[in-house]
Amino acid sequence: MTASQARVRAIRLGPRSLAALVLVSAVGVVAFCWPFLAPPSSQLSAHAEDAPWLFAGLLVLLVAVVAATISESGLGPKAVAMLGVLAATGAALRPIGAGTAGIEPMFFLLVLSGRVLGPGFGFVLGSVTMFASALLTGGVGPWMPFQMLAMGWFTMGAGLLPGQVRLRGRGELLLLAAYGFLAAFAYGTLMNLAGWPFMGALTSNIAFDPQATVPANLARFAAYCLATSMGWDLGRAICTVVLTLVLGPALLRALRRATRRAAFETAVTFDAPAA
Repeated sequence: MTASQARVRAIRLGPRSLAALVLVSAVGVVAFCWPFLAPPSSQLSAHAEDAPWLFAGLLVLLVAVVAATISESGLGPKAVAMLGVLAATGAALRPIGAGTAGIEPMFFLLVLSGRVLGPGFGFVLGSVTMFASALLTGGVGPWMPFQMLAMGWFTMGAGLLPGQVRLRGRGELLLLAAYGFLAAFAYGTLMNLAGWPFMGALTSNIAFDPQATVPANLARFAAYCLATSMGWDLGRAICTVVLTLVLGPALLRALRRATRRAAFETAVTFDAPAA
């Protein structure tokens, strides 16, 4: 494989796409972390159970804007076809093992896809896959936009890992497995942040308390994560590592072969009809 072949990307991010991605990521950070950013006297804290709905509506619009902007920068028909196949596969994999110790094989597929196809394609793939799987499993709710954004970050991060050209073989697999392990916990923590404010402060001593200080709420949130999702996140992380190490070599070869043959950067042309 030559260096030029290794650098082929389904989408090349332009200035507009990067600006839109930075904007939605900044808003997303605020949407996830507002319980620690808003003072007790703010209107957000006064409407703690309504704020996630506000951010959910805002995020779904912003994610749509980013996806549209990235698409305008070069999402051709071949890339759309690849996106459809991978998103459908990821959505179909999500229900497998759902409800059983966090076994979610879709995560390893998105890590490897983001690695091969790049950060721009990875963000769109992660968001679209989560949207499609929510429709497939009936998981539509105020948490869905948060899942779309978090999964977009998750898949985009794999495309930003170093060694795109020179790192191959076991070293690359170990890098992807380590990233998948850490990102699985990061994804679970972000989704805990999205749902945590919905818990009433009177229902539990680990729920979000709008009147509490930031250190107190941080302690509550840490206890919430340990009590509710640590086992699930660990199962997801281990599943991602095992599948990456076992199936990763074959899937990476298949994705890279498909990327080379698709020739995303070559424009689609049609010959004139014969006389």
